[in-house]
Amino acid sequence: MLAEWLRTSELEDSTVGRTPVRTRDEITSVLAAGLYGFVLWRWRWSRWLVVLRRCGPHLTERQRRLWLGAEARELGSAGVVLVARAVGVAAETVRRGREELDDPAPPPVGVSRRAGGGRKRAEAHDPELVAALERLVDPESRGDPMSPLRWTCKSTRALAAALREAGHQVSEFVVRRLLTELGYSLQANAKTAEGRQHPDRDAQFRYLNEQVSAHQAEGAAVISVDTKKKEFVGEYKNGGREWHPRGQPTEVNVYDFVDEELGKAIPYGVDDLAANTGWVGVGADHDTAAFAVATIGRWWDAVGQPTHPRATKLLITADGGGSNSYRGRLWKTELAALAARTGLQITVCHLPPGTSKWNKIEHRLFSHISMNWRGRPLTSHEVIVETIGATTTRTGLSVHAELDQATYPTGIKIPDKQIKALQTTGTLVRHTFHGEWNYTLRAHPDTPDSN
Repeated sequence: MLAEWLRTSELEDSTVGRTPVRTRDEITSVLAAGLYGFVLWRWRWSRWLVVLRRCGPHLTERQRRLWLGAEARELGSAGVVLVARAVGVAAETVRRGREELDDPAPPPVGVSRRAGGGRKRAEAHDPELVAALERLVDPESRGDPMSPLRWTCKSTRALAAALREAGHQVSEFVVRRLLTELGYSLQANAKTAEGRQHPDRDAQFRYLNEQVSAHQAEGAAVISVDTKKKEFVGEYKNGGREWHPRGQPTEVNVYDFVDEELGKAIPYGVDDLAANTGWVGVGADHDTAAFAVATIGRWWDAVGQPTHPRATKLLITADGGGSNSYRGRLWKTELAALAARTGLQITVCHLPPGTSKWNKIEHRLFSHISMNWRGRPLTSHEVIVETIGATTTRTGLSVHAELDQATYPTGIKIPDKQIKALQTTGTLVRHTFHGEWNYTLRAHPDTPDSN
């Protein structure tokens, strides 16, 4: 094209008598103008890229289109193609932005697309999609033997795969969005089913509360007792997490088989309801009634009596099972021995069956101990004792813990005549209301019974 223009210029110059030197001058000026235009174009191109890189993330779709359209209009008829190639967008996007500059009715602020714009949602293309998803996640379908996910985890991946097998084109992202819009969320099991409730459950709670109030009004000591979950001693995984350098977790055993040398730790707790103090005896043998009462006795000698110097009565609230079971005969005989040694009148009120989680010690003491040693292997009985003793709360809870290395054999049987003798002598007095749950052990059987 340039050669043709040169030949034409030479012919014209020969006819008019112009010299070839002037023709070369014209060529030079044309090339200079073209080079200037090219440099200007490259500069503008680089400026667009810089602006797009710096401002693009802060622009909405409509703002980006308007900016590109304004640049294209400034370049003239070829501006749409030039801007589209320079920035790397579709020419239609630039063309729409140029047209929107003259839009007499622009969309509201914050809206980038006209109503109905953008890709339709999956449920719009597939009206049966939502109903099919609800059938898969509906709790009622768990008992349906024909449900595709009867025996599998209902994760978004599994749900999406099941929907695709049923002919619905859907991704995990869409399944997650639909579940959220339908009001579903990831939830763990909730321990709320307490089994069959005793008809006098509420009445027993009211009676227990009355006994607590009456004993506290008299200045008596009131405690809540229970055995915490037994813990394996050694390098075992403990629930929870602690701060460690990245990639350096505490290494523990793969399998949770009890160490025959270290054995287990049996924390038995005593919570003084009035003093906001706890006492935990960590046993190393067996969780028996003798161990439970021995822990209560040590608490009374070390803490209870100094805290309640004028108390002549002790009220114990406990659940109905374990080492302090309301059916346990050894529990009652050991308490009778404790009453005789201390001179206390000991009253026991058990929580009704199926309500052990309502025991105050669970929430006032044991939960804080579990949080204090979370994510930390309990490598020895000493570590357990020290960790329990370091448990505190914002409300001022203080806990004392000590190791009990005594032996507490199992299988001790208390004959009927021994229990009958306690009742005959007036040492064991069952209350009128549910005497199996509520009873008093008196150090002096001739003491009048107020129950």
